[in-house]
Amino acid sequence: MKILTTGLIREADAYTIANEPIKPIDLMERAATRLMEWVLENYPKGKFVVFVGPGNNGGDGLALARLLTAKKRKVRVFEINFTDKRTDSFKTNYNRLKKSGVKIEKISAEDDFPKLLNSEIIIDAIFGSGLSRPAKGLVAGIIQRINNDLNTIISIDIPSGLFAEDNSNNCESNIILADHTLTFQFPKLSFLFAENEIFVGDWHVLDIGLHPDFIESVNTPYWLTEFEDIKPYIIPRTPFAHKGDFGHALLIAGSYGKMGACILAARAALRTGVGLLTVHIPSKGYEVVQSTVPEAMVSIDHDAKIFTYLPKLNNYNAIGIGPGLGVHKGSKDAFLKLLETNSPLVIDADGINMIAKNPDWIKQIPPDSILTPHPKEFDRLMGESKNSYERLQKQITLAKDIKSVVIVKGHFTAIALPDGKVFFNTTGNPGMATGGSGDVLTGIILSLSAQGFLPDEAALTGVFIHGLAADIAVETMSQTAMTASDIIDALPEVFLMLENNE
Repeated sequence: MKILTTGLIREADAYTIANEPIKPIDLMERAATRLMEWVLENYPKGKFVVFVGPGNNGGDGLALARLLTAKKRKVRVFEINFTDKRTDSFKTNYNRLKKSGVKIEKISAEDDFPKLLNSEIIIDAIFGSGLSRPAKGLVAGIIQRINNDLNTIISIDIPSGLFAEDNSNNCESNIILADHTLTFQFPKLSFLFAENEIFVGDWHVLDIGLHPDFIESVNTPYWLTEFEDIKPYIIPRTPFAHKGDFGHALLIAGSYGKMGACILAARAALRTGVGLLTVHIPSKGYEVVQSTVPEAMVSIDHDAKIFTYLPKLNNYNAIGIGPGLGVHKGSKDAFLKLLETNSPLVIDADGINMIAKNPDWIKQIPPDSILTPHPKEFDRLMGESKNSYERLQKQITLAKDIKSVVIVKGHFTAIALPDGKVFFNTTGNPGMATGGSGDVLTGIILSLSAQGFLPDEAALTGVFIHGLAADIAVETMSQTAMTASDIIDALPEVFLMLENNE
């Protein structure tokens, strides 16, 4: 699914109006109908209080109020009177609502704020996605009053006060704290950032029938990864397939006290279908790896406790490095030699931390590599960011500069490609917030890379099935109890789903 910026959404509306063709007021009616259907399905016995602003978002709210009234629902409507300007669609729906017999009360001062019953559900239709300046004055005060009540809040299209993309210069105290956001056709980019969860709540995409030709042809850097995007990459094996057809991966991981990271990554790589796996580990890890991952071959480092030595690399289709490795001097020296071979790498955890401690190494990251930092690791690599939007722009720049895929892990894991596109993952749950989950992802991506997936394919597919495995695991356990091993154990069911198109 494409994610459109505010400007592109306006273009989509205009194209639909011109080419369907449909009048703007009728497109608004279509949107309001979708809103009504969702509201009545989820709150069939609800009583509603609708707060509207003077623009098209307010027009949506007025139309929704009229449709709910026609369905015999109790609705109160309040217009926040902070400007003399009104859009044409607002005026039309204002008059239609008045004719239906609903009283529209004006709020011209904070003291006009109504007393709300605990049973009433608030519909927020004050500002839409076109807002570009922080809310202030009367409307800011009303937003704060709304937030101070304990009523359920449903925002239309976007929580009022939130910007659709970059909220760096916004005022957080003047943004609606929605429980649900009913957004039109596409999620807004800002919905995908962790710091905005408190404003957006649970968001739901409502299809309002924007013209498919525009959606198909429009160029956008931002995308959501969905099941149908990943399915074509999972191809059933032929009867005469053998292990040599599915690549040989080298995993450089583990140090004294952190061999678990190596084991998790190795088990994940094998469960993801790699033909052969060799793990390069300190000699003290030999027995534990051989006993816990018997399917893997072992390459022994010269050192007993850390990575210091680079084995011959000519037998491997993909190389991964980082989980549990440590950042010791001997490991840094060996890692630098690996970078100098110019072989594409899957780099995670301490591999990223070593580069962060030696910033000039960034230029030596081989093209077509895949980096998998979590936000703190990324900030060590590229410097602190004020918010997720700023971090995303740095991520895009880094991917372009090093001609590699850069993944920043999170609830909507962002995958930046060298061409400037960013894909946000849609699988996964908070049960993955446990030690070792990232090591599992490294093993999955390394395995796919060894099997011949291109870097973007390996990253998109790997992140998706990693999250999907966690979603399957949580069906039979609590998120609190989930471990990284549970994600690995669910991988077979993931591949059954993808192979059977379930």
